[in-house]
Formats: sequence, structure tokens, C-alpha cells
Amino acid sequence: MKLLARVRRRLVPLLRRHRMALLTAPAVAALLLLFWSAAYGDAQLPYKDPSLPVEARVKDLLGRMTLAEKIGQMTQIERKVASPQVLKDNFIGSLLSGGGSVPRPQATAAEWVSMISDFQKACLSTRLGIPMIYGIDAVHGHNNVYGATIFPHNVALGATRDPDLVKRIGAATALEVRATGIQYAFAPCIAVCRDPRWGRCYESYSEDHKIVQAMTELIPGLQGDVPQNFTSGMPYVAGQNKVAACAKHFVGDGGTHDGINENNTIIDKQGLMSIHMPAYLDSLRKGVSTVMISYSSWNGIKMHANHNLITNFLKGRLNFKGFTISDWEGIDRITSPAGANYSYSVQAGILAGIDMIMVPNNYQSFISILTGHVNSGVIPMSRIDDAVTRILRVKFTMGLFENPMPDATLADQLGKKEHRDLAREAVRKSLVLLKNGKPGAPLLPLPKKAAKILVAGTHADNLGYQCGGWTIEWQGDTGRITVGTTILDAVKAAVDPSTTVVFAENPDADFVRNGGFSYAIVAVGEHPYTETQGDSMNLTIPDPGPSTIQTVCGAVRCATVLISGRPVVIQPFLAATDALVAAWLPGTEGQGVTDVLFGDYGFTGKLPRTWFKSVDQLPMNVGDAHYDPLFPFGFGLTTKGNAY
Repeated sequence: MKLLARVRRRLVPLLRRHRMALLTAPAVAALLLLFWSAAYGDAQLPYKDPSLPVEARVKDLLGRMTLAEKIGQMTQIERKVASPQVLKDNFIGSLLSGGGSVPRPQATAAEWVSMISDFQKACLSTRLGIPMIYGIDAVHGHNNVYGATIFPHNVALGATRDPDLVKRIGAATALEVRATGIQYAFAPCIAVCRDPRWGRCYESYSEDHKIVQAMTELIPGLQGDVPQNFTSGMPYVAGQNKVAACAKHFVGDGGTHDGINENNTIIDKQGLMSIHMPAYLDSLRKGVSTVMISYSSWNGIKMHANHNLITNFLKGRLNFKGFTISDWEGIDRITSPAGANYSYSVQAGILAGIDMIMVPNNYQSFISILTGHVNSGVIPMSRIDDAVTRILRVKFTMGLFENPMPDATLADQLGKKEHRDLAREAVRKSLVLLKNGKPGAPLLPLPKKAAKILVAGTHADNLGYQCGGWTIEWQGDTGRITVGTTILDAVKAAVDPSTTVVFAENPDADFVRNGGFSYAIVAVGEHPYTETQGDSMNLTIPDPGPSTIQTVCGAVRCATVLISGRPVVIQPFLAATDALVAAWLPGTEGQGVTDVLFGDYGFTGKLPRTWFKSVDQLPMNVGDAHYDPLFPFGFGLTTKGNAY
């Protein structure tokens, strides 16, 4: 009855207007079309038909889009400048949360889902109903979100030499990201860090491209395993419990001069292809959906403007069919100073082959300038169509049109016990034992039963320091910034109930000497940092770290746990400490540290990076002619676990 009523409403006025022409062929066709439209509405538009091939759906939808709708798809904006009206008015295709950008501090999964649902409803209410894709830096777990499991940073995972572990971390991260309604993670970072002075070195699995290649297993963890006979370069996401991944930062970000962030990678083509490019080939074989372009330059050419590498090589030679995305204000930084000629930046970035622009704030200017460039012929419509085709391909492939809304039933995945247990496993496998007493007299493993033990150091009871940058805030933070277990918490949980644990962050020598301690655990290291703020020319750990080691270890047998994103200067206090553990940036699960300190599990981690003697040696990587390390790449003492 409803169907007939709809037909009657449309047919009667037409009959009145066209009495004399009813028998002509065009009129009959029009009547049939009207009947079909009334009967089936928009549900049977080809792009809305999940039974059709993805490429057919993309082509159909692209053919229906206006220039404004196409440019909207290419525009990614920060949630802080977004509103339902902004999304509708500009046909926005993507949103993101930058570091620390949250609905409110300590927001729950339900609050994230509510925010994203409101944004998505606005996008679905537009003429064509194209869903948006929401991206976030989930680079060591879902690290912006309070209560999420924070896994060790990539440098630590490189020390495990365990790609399957990394894949399982990817799968857990995908579930936690989906628990908040988000469908896109800006991970993995597949930089090959060649100089630890770089502030992003902890985001790199290793100085050795082979280890970085192996750890691209994070991609099938995040996205799912590609099917048999999969075509390398096509995007792939297995379903609603998986997220689109992003290989970054293309290409050479880890090779900049003196490790300066966003700087110039000076290397010949053979070096670029043999060191920095291989992990991208692995990523494409595993179906990575997106590739983020690097702020850095290659031999003086900004990567965000490098048509040869983005279009000719990545899209052409390597057959990448997903979409490329700029970094945050990445096109702005094509000019020096950044933003000096935004019109040129838009032109250069889009013509280089970047498909989606992480604007992220000044979207009105971006949309206006790009529209003008297309209308004036500076940027051809074919380039716009290529970009939008790629973005739509990813959205259709991942099922976003069929399942655009968040799944509120996944909320219990956030910070769940199984994920924390996995993070704890990752911590214990990542620890590298650099020193263990004297020959024949090892200090580790430590006895759980002792009269009294001292725990000292700035990093012993500081969850923020333990997690490092990219945690809750962009730059990380100090203190109890999220849910987790500090090293001090873990020590108290591990020791025998009869053992007294005393904590003193920076005790004086008399306190240590006269305290009657059986032994001490000292945890010190770097303060959190991210990107340029982490660039360091001296690589020393801040005070009072070194003096705490000297004071405590000068008075009692001690094990030092070093919390850092990279090798740092340790020679001044190496002799003072009886045992030294490189714990990297372990994340929220501090019990992974004590699992190994107390011998429940053995030390198995191997250095993913060369440990230098002096910064004057840098850059120095395994295989270099002047290779003279304090601890070589691959070094790591072992112990046997006794409880399992």
C-alpha cells in the first residue's frame, strides 16, 4: 500500500502535465523510471549495492559527485574544529584526533562512540551519504585514550625479534581502537632510524631494515590477513573488528642529517631503496590501506612535493592503490617558513600525488584554494578523481558503507585483561640485559625474599615516564596519567609478603648506607618527548638520574632499570651499577619488568640498535667501517626463567 501511494503521488501530477504525450517513448521511459525510483528509492543505486565489485561501486559514486563533494573527501580536519554542520556543509571525508585531542579528559569508550556517532550521522545525512573515516595515532596501543592498554614503543618491540607478538599487538590495538568507534590508525611507523639523536627514534623498530620489515606484521594485526592470490598494493581491511592501517613516513624519515627531525635525508638512490624503502614493499604485500608522506626531504626535495617518489614510484612502480595522506600541516611545510605560500603548497602537494590532506584546522582556506586550482586548470580533474577513487576504494573495501556506525558492544575491549597480559609479555620479551654482576657472580635474577629492599629513581613510580611520548598527551606527561602498573607497584606485587619495600626517589648516601637494604632497584631515564622536542645532540639522561645511580649503587648492590627511547650515554655510571637493564619505554604494564628481574622469566631481548660509546661516533650503524660500539647491535645477555 505504501508503495502504491508513493507511485500515485508522483504519477498523477505527471499525467496531468503530459496528457498529450503519454504514448511517446520518452514518456513511457520516464514513467518506468519514476515507478522504479518510487518502488526502490536510493537503496538500489549501484554504489550502495554491497554485492557489486568495489571498483564498480567506486566508479558509480565518483560519477555522481560534484567538485565540492570530491574535495570534501580529500579533506581531513581535526575534531576540535568539526561540528555536524561543518561536516555537512563541506562534505568532509575524514576527521582525526591529534595527540591529546579527546572528547574530555579521561573520556570513556561510550563518550568517544557518542562523539563519533554524531559526526558520522552528519556525514551520512548529505546528498550521497558518504561515511567519514576517523583517524588517530594509535602507535603503541590506543595511546590517546584513558584506560587503554599502552604497549611498549616500537624500539622495544624491535628488541623482541618476535613478529608474531607484534601481529597480536596489532589485533589487540585494532579492537581497542574500534571500541571507541574509530576505524583508522596512523600506524605502523616503519622508519629505519639511523641516528638515535632523532626525537622519533623510539617509533622505529630498528636501525636494521630487515627487522623493520619483519615488524610490518603489525599491519595484518590491525587490518587482518590478506586473502590468497591477493594483489600487492591493494588496500585490505577484514571487517568491523579491524582498522585501516597507515605505513609512515614515506620515505627516509629515519635517515635525516644528524637525526634532526623533518630534515634532509642525504643519500643516493641505491641507499634510499636498500635501507628505507624495503619495509614499504612488505607493507604493500600485506595490504596496507594508506601511506603517510614524510615531513622530511630527500636530497633537498620535500617529500610532500616529490611527484617522482609518490606518483611515479609508489603509485606507479609499486602499484599502490590505497590512498596517500599528508602529515599534520605537511603541505604547509613545503615552503620555508611553513605556510608562507599556502596556495603553492596546495598545488605542489596535490600534484605530487597526495590524496588526503591532514589540513587539519584551516579547512576553509584549503577547500577554497583547491577549488580555485581545479576551476582554473592548475590542477586537472583527473588528479582529483584519482585521489577520490583511492579514498572511496578504502572506504568500500573496509565495509564502511555497510557498517558506518560505531559498535557500542566493543566497549569492554578497552584495556581488557587479555590485552594487558599481552603487553606484559611484550615488556618482558623486550628487556635487554646489558650487564649482570661479575663473571660467576650475577646479580640477576633478584631474590623475592629479602629483609628489606630499596626502590629508587625518578622513573620507579611514574607511569607517564614509563610510557613515554604519544601517551594521553602528544608529548606524554608525568605521573598517574592513565590506568597501569608502575615498576614500584610491580615490585611490591612480586616480592614475598615478608619483604619490606622502601621507596625513596632520590635518597642521600647516608640513607642508603644505613638503611640495612639487601639490594636496590634504581629506575631512571629520559623524560617523555615526541618529534622535534626529542631531538638531542648529547643523549644524556636528565638529573638526578646519573647521581642517583652513583649514590645508591655506591652503597648497596643494585640493578639499574634504564627507561629510554634509545641508547643514551651510560659510560659514566656503567661501572657503578652491578646490573643494567635497557627497558626502553615499556608502557602501562610494569609487571613485565619484574617478571624478568625476579626470574619468573629469563632475559631474551637483543639490542635493535647499536649502543654507542660517545655521541661523537654518531651516526654509527651495524656494518659501518668505523663501527666501535659500547654494546653491538644484537647484544643481550640471557638468564633462565625459573618459575615457568
